[in-house]
Amino acid sequence: MAEFVERCLRDGVRLISIADEDAELVELEVDLLVVGDGSNKSRFLVTSAHPGEPLDEVREFASSWLCEREGLLEVRL
Repeated sequence: MAEFVERCLRDGVRLISIADEDAELVELEVDLLVVGDGSNKSRFLVTSAHPGEPLDEVREFASSWLCEREGLLEVRL
């Protein structure tokens, strides 16, 4: 997970939406990896947990997110 989060930060990812029964736990893990010890304020991205929500609704939420990139990049773990 740490390697994935570092790659997201390096690639300028601004939103990670997590869909699964354990979405909130995974979101917390991602948040802790992003924040680290809190000393680097440039480490930032938004996470959203969607436990029990259908994947198509989570994709719709993510696709409505405003960011500098065009399109939706989907990554599944």
